Amino acid sequence: MTAYAQYARFYDQANGDRTADIERIRSVIARYRPGAATLLELGCGTGAMLAGLTSLTGPAGHLAVTGIDRSPEMLAIAASAAPAARLVRDDITTFALGTRFDVAICVFDTLNHLTTLASWQALFGRVREHLADGGLFVFDVNTTGRLRRLGQGMSFATDIGEHTLVMDVRPATATETGGTDRGGELSIWTVRVFERTEGDLFRLHREDIPELGVPLAVIRDSLACHGLDVLEMTGLDGEPGTDSSSRVFVAARAGG
Repeated sequence: MTAYAQYARFYDQANGDRTADIERIRSVIARYRPGAATLLELGCGTGAMLAGLTSLTGPAGHLAVTGIDRSPEMLAIAASAAPAARLVRDDITTFALGTRFDVAICVFDTLNHLTTLASWQALFGRVREHLADGGLFVFDVNTTGRLRRLGQGMSFATDIGEHTLVMDVRPATATETGGTDRGGELSIWTVRVFERTEGDLFRLHREDIPELGVPLAVIRDSLACHGLDVLEMTGLDGEPGTDSSSRVFVAARAGG
């Protein structure tokens, strides 16, 4: 899984305002786990989601939030963005915190960055271990359909402040997949940031980010195998999610 070492300080500029995503998570929590007091974010990145959710209130007051990420560069930014959060540097497929939470979230297609179905299943097992009975797990994924479409499309370029971001998505080669069945379709996002340093001089930062697309039926079955029952799978506009949707948001409940 990529550590975002090069991309971390440009990440928030490149991804823009997160208000809609924060409100979506707030709404799902209010619907399925009202009064939640504790929340764990897997792959918390720069802490934008944690910062937006700390104002939620539970029985004991404000929601107590914990974030896990393996990137020290991302966590350094998160420490400033969400000073009330507990931040842990760890692997989201193997962590053990010794406590349980009312809600766990994994958003901004973080799950896709795990490049085998076995690693997705390991994460689901860790989530179930850390959720209270009846606890809520909310995550999103880039679908197989979206990743295929991106792999057939043109490069994407945009200005981020005075810098320029160029992004390409392509199917992984047999060498990159290791010639084995990973349980889904692997794509490679090549991210280039041209950082303006002085005048017309730029410094290039490049990072190759793998993403695995997994069919929704396989995701549902994998969740069920770990005691997580799907409550909803929805697209960006609230419609039923399919493998052709761009992003799908999943809410699942931990069985008692």
